[in-house]
Amino acid sequence: MSIQDNKQKWNEKVAKGIAKSPERMDPFLTTSNIEMERCFTPGFDYPGYEDQLGFPGEYPYTRGVQPTMYRGRFWTMRQYAGFGTAKESNERYKYLLSAGQTGLSIAFDLPTQMGYDSDAGMSLGEVGKVGVAIDSLADMEILFDGIPLDKVSTSMTINSTAAILLCMYIAVAEKQGVSADKISGTIQNDILKEYMARGTYIYPPKESMRIITDIFAYCKDNVPKWNTISISGYHIREAGSSAVQEVAFTLADGIAYVDAAIKAGLAVDEFAPRLAFFFNAHNNLFEEVAKFRAARRIWAKIMTERFGAKDPKSQMLRFHTQTAGCTLTAQQPDNNIMRVTIQALAAVLGGTQSLHTNSRDEALALPTEDSVRIALRTQQVIAYESGAADSIDPLAGSFLVESLTDQIEKAALEYIEKIDKLGGAVEAISRGFQQKEIQDSAYAYQKSIEKDELIIVGVNKFTVKEPPPTGLLKVKEEVEISQKASLAAMKGKRDDAAVKASLAQLENAAKSSDNLMPHILAAVKTYATLGEIADVFRGVFGKHTETVVL
Repeated sequence: MSIQDNKQKWNEKVAKGIAKSPERMDPFLTTSNIEMERCFTPGFDYPGYEDQLGFPGEYPYTRGVQPTMYRGRFWTMRQYAGFGTAKESNERYKYLLSAGQTGLSIAFDLPTQMGYDSDAGMSLGEVGKVGVAIDSLADMEILFDGIPLDKVSTSMTINSTAAILLCMYIAVAEKQGVSADKISGTIQNDILKEYMARGTYIYPPKESMRIITDIFAYCKDNVPKWNTISISGYHIREAGSSAVQEVAFTLADGIAYVDAAIKAGLAVDEFAPRLAFFFNAHNNLFEEVAKFRAARRIWAKIMTERFGAKDPKSQMLRFHTQTAGCTLTAQQPDNNIMRVTIQALAAVLGGTQSLHTNSRDEALALPTEDSVRIALRTQQVIAYESGAADSIDPLAGSFLVESLTDQIEKAALEYIEKIDKLGGAVEAISRGFQQKEIQDSAYAYQKSIEKDELIIVGVNKFTVKEPPPTGLLKVKEEVEISQKASLAAMKGKRDDAAVKASLAQLENAAKSSDNLMPHILAAVKTYATLGEIADVFRGVFGKHTETVVL
């Protein structure tokens, strides 16, 4: 297709109101003053071109979910952060925002993820270690002190306790004078990948799926700008899956969530526009780009052909990307800067909507401020200096990329078919299918490193003797002591009768078919703790026992 044909088609899109700001499609100059078009359409004789590729912003969205992609605006630069107390994390968020970050991404400590308060026996030694400790609404108020929630988009990496944390966020917004329909962000809320890859589940799958669909229904009516789930392939890849398995198992989980929501009485186009995804960016640049393109295409077809979605927003796979933590090495940690740069570039060339870049020292400890700044600057250099965002879908038409996209799509669909035959993602997880596939892939990958078939620079080749690392960030033991003291002080001030009444109402709701969200929100506002609310659900729903894979 010629440049003139490109312009004509683009003008038609503008005339129909599909695309805006035609100046975004004006040609640009390279550093050598070569004039280039913003969007090229590859090979008019490419087999199946019209169906498979098309234009960016058009079904099946292989080339991106927006017609102008980063010509409209850059991806959201959303650095994942949180450690210690709410006060310490609040200071880090303000630092990141002042450094040019455009969205927040909250890391919670393990007790918060598992539904335990900081004073619980199970929390001993873990308070504030891998994320921020949040016990109650009081902590959430401190976490977002001075951060206007109508101006900032917030992502929360939380699953089993996602409903509780979202209700705390809504309550903080209300205290700031911001109504729930004005806040925007994402909760991960993806419990299925916890059963297969990560392990921070609490309740059995059936009951967990009920909580998730209750969130879908509540947010549809009350928090319409919120992405109610971020269906995560990231942790599947971190557990050792291949790129194909990451796509297949993530989208199979997506099918399960859509099925569950429809069975709960929701129409597909009522909730599907708020579904989001979360992928890993690994080391192989072109495979990762092709993976993102294939995932978009498969999901668009699933939503239209399988679920009959009519709203284009229901068909679009919008995703956040994080660079691969599993590729970071403790040896020669500065090498991680280059790894992260390649991975971030893959995410951008693949059309991500938001991006977190890992820090160089994360194989050793939580990142220092200097390391976080370098990670953020990596995104900014790609955005403003590399030229990668000047063109819309710059790798379209590459024989390598298009072939890889097709092959990843084919292999992923074969996996999804196997999972369907097992009864769907939930049933397949209960049988240990995905877990076994991931374990086999992880074993093969590690074996290839140990046999020097796969070279990891600084690990099995180009090694050097290194002194012990210095200057690492450490969460002090005093954090746990101060967090417990704050929790005790809060409990001493709250209205115990109101707390008990709200928890009793929540228990009754859990035993009925009521939507749980209004009852959780009511309990949160009385300063019932996260652990107290989770304990109500443990009492009614029980706890999940891990499937043993042999």
